[in-house]
Amino acid sequence: MIIHHGYKNLSLKNPVVTMGIFDGVHRGHRFLLDSLVTRARETGGESVAITFNPHPRIVLNKSAKDLLFLSAMEEKIILLGESGVDHLVIVEFTRDFSRIKACDFVEKILVSDIGTRYLIIGHDHHFGHRAEGDYNTVESCAVSAGFMVEQVEGFKTPEGILSSSMIREALLKGRTDDANKWLGYNYSVKGTVVEGRKIGRRIGYPTANIDPSDKYKLIPGDGVYAVEARIEGDLFKGMLSIGKNPTVNHKAVKRSIEVNIFNFTKDIYGKDIEVIFRYRLRDEKKFNSTGELARQMEKDKARALQMLL
Repeated sequence: MIIHHGYKNLSLKNPVVTMGIFDGVHRGHRFLLDSLVTRARETGGESVAITFNPHPRIVLNKSAKDLLFLSAMEEKIILLGESGVDHLVIVEFTRDFSRIKACDFVEKILVSDIGTRYLIIGHDHHFGHRAEGDYNTVESCAVSAGFMVEQVEGFKTPEGILSSSMIREALLKGRTDDANKWLGYNYSVKGTVVEGRKIGRRIGYPTANIDPSDKYKLIPGDGVYAVEARIEGDLFKGMLSIGKNPTVNHKAVKRSIEVNIFNFTKDIYGKDIEVIFRYRLRDEKKFNSTGELARQMEKDKARALQMLL
């Protein structure tokens, strides 16, 4: 996949285009991207996905600090590359760009700059100033602009049409099984190992405290999870706790992300780490003592090892 930063001076062969935010690049997105790649092959053209960076809501939302997303741009690029798309066009999203009218976007960017010959859009896709553009907008421009347009239906699940917001909600509630099923892969969080209070070490379960790399990355709901940890290319089994550690913290504190990596003794402070969420073990709980907590962690470890076989 060839990555283009900006839409000017591209040399694309009969481009078959789709566009979107693609947060998480989940199974619904890949259903759309499969149609894109297939149509490009059928028409002898190149498949092109257009996305935007930063996320439009970061630019336009006054309370951007509260936003949560499934994938950082770096993760999105990898996932889109795995879909078989020929070209990824990353458009810088600014307030000025957000003011472009839907018809101007079609005529000036999709047609004049990119040279779109065939456009595929999702079932509920909106674009342009105040999201005024939709399938009907594009269809009305298509004949005069000389390109074809196709709308792909949504990816259906028993819970309804799949969306990124469905997956975000599942993760916030700790429903990693649902989230991973809908994503089509296991959700993960990347970060750096930082120093903690070393309470886990004192009770026999040393943990690596994780500072997430992306401040907008969604952290799943509080609780204990069976995970895999990737460090310097190697994969290890472990259990991870998200929450405020109520057994040892008696005052209001920030949420922490701590992973106990099984059979691991290396010093990894300052190292990059990726934790991959496999299963939820239990809710966060306040125990009467650290001894009681340690006994529960022994049970958690045994269950995690069984689930991660």
